[in-house]
Amino acid sequence: MATKYRAQILLEPEQQRSLARLAEEQGRSISDLVRQAVREFLDDDTRAATRARRLEALERLDRLREEIRERHGVLDVDLIREAREEREAELDRIWKGEE
Repeated sequence: MATKYRAQILLEPEQQRSLARLAEEQGRSISDLVRQAVREFLDDDTRAATRARRLEALERLDRLREEIRERHGVLDVDLIREAREEREAELDRIWKGEE
């Protein structure tokens, strides 16, 4: 069993009754239910913090892209299409024995 630390919390009467009912229904202790609730809260908080960091990174990337566009302009060329056309032309030359 992992080390546990004792914590004392004060619950409102309805919270205590609801937890006691759930604990009875699920065959668990109130402490176990509270640990689960804390774990889920912390997981949600961690996910929210991660999401916020990722959004901030995306915003920085957007600003960087805009700076690059302003400084260097935009290359209006379909490089993938051009590469495919060059490859197809090269394959045609090879099949025709031109290389």
